[in-house]
Amino acid sequence: MSDRLTVVPLSFRQGAAFVAQHHRHNKPPRGCKFVLGVSDSEGTLHGVAMVGRPVARYLDDGLTAEVNRTATDGFPNANSALYGAAWRVCAAMGYRRMVTYTQASESGSSLVAAGMLRVRDIPPRKGWADSSVALRAIRDPIGNGGVQRTLWEMTA
Repeated sequence: MSDRLTVVPLSFRQGAAFVAQHHRHNKPPRGCKFVLGVSDSEGTLHGVAMVGRPVARYLDDGLTAEVNRTATDGFPNANSALYGAAWRVCAAMGYRRMVTYTQASESGSSLVAAGMLRVRDIPPRKGWADSSVALRAIRDPIGNGGVQRTLWEMTA
């Protein structure tokens, strides 16, 4: 096994399957603009990044992309390599900003290593499933409701 990681393009299905298997607290997103992976010299996939439109409507200005999910198998530096590669692709596509979130309990060290800046802490909010009594039964209760998060960004 080599310590060198190579960025590889992935399909949505490949990325979603990896996230479903390896992400600690979230399921795969429902869609995205592109998916990247990092693999070693033997072709073993060690992590994925799924990048799409910002979930927050006020950030969805057409020039901002959001890393909706990253997941790794614990391979050293895989997460920071994914964030760096995601930004390079976003910048090449014409995006001016890339954002993502971490839970307050997460250090964000891989984001700092990739050059992202901490913007602000976001207080806990009700979960998506709690926002409407009428829709509560059909909405998925898994998510970041009730958890303080941190917003990170990288800009051109």
